[in-house]
Amino acid sequence: VQALQLKREELQDLLDDVRTTGAAAFPLAAATLVAPIDEQEVWAAGVTYLRSRDARMEESTQKDVYDLVYEAERPELFFKATPGRVVGPGEAVAIRSDSTWDVPEPELALIINRFAEVVGYTVGNDVSSRSIEGENPLYLPQAKVYTACAALGPVVTLLWEVDSPDALAITLTIERGDADHFTGETSTSQLSRPFSDLVSFLHRHNTFPQGVVLMTGTGIIPPPEFTLEDGDVVRIDIEAIGTLRNPVKRLPAV
Repeated sequence: VQALQLKREELQDLLDDVRTTGAAAFPLAAATLVAPIDEQEVWAAGVTYLRSRDARMEESTQKDVYDLVYEAERPELFFKATPGRVVGPGEAVAIRSDSTWDVPEPELALIINRFAEVVGYTVGNDVSSRSIEGENPLYLPQAKVYTACAALGPVVTLLWEVDSPDALAITLTIERGDADHFTGETSTSQLSRPFSDLVSFLHRHNTFPQGVVLMTGTGIIPPPEFTLEDGDVVRIDIEAIGTLRNPVKRLPAV
């Protein structure tokens, strides 16, 4: 939280000072990584890739809404998770007991300070129920927001350490048993909107005193016959950012 209270330039100067003073480094191998989030809300953008638009139109009984939002000036932005609903590296993401079609959504996530400045990036997984959202777009909060519905990690890579955030390769791999059950690839170059537009719309009449995390949408959609299963492992690799790996668990019926 404290880092996100600083302006981006102040944070960079502070970290440069830490490096030049020769402060002892903590060995990463000795650390247990948790989700890089404290008190921040997690928001997400939808239908920011052409492939995402097509998939939403295929699944939905209200196809036009996805086509219209893809072309519109205003993006789809929605609340995704409180910190308590977010898991970190190695922790289990969840699929709902009342859903029959579930997918991971690998996304580049922006770490944004209280001044609406992007200061870093991490890997995000926006786990979603396509069967619930596809039944009616107004069910989107139920399809998106529930216990362990999001994963972030493994670390935050600082903005000034990434040369081309708008051209990063993203790979999704679903491990099932001893084999790779599904693999897909995309790039942030396929985004239909610049990050600056997403950040600007998110902060319209909205303040985030603790900062905020914004997932930027997915360009990898598994085929209609695919659904996540209990025991699967989701691995997301984003160039220059890192690898996020999470097992999958189905929540008990209620």
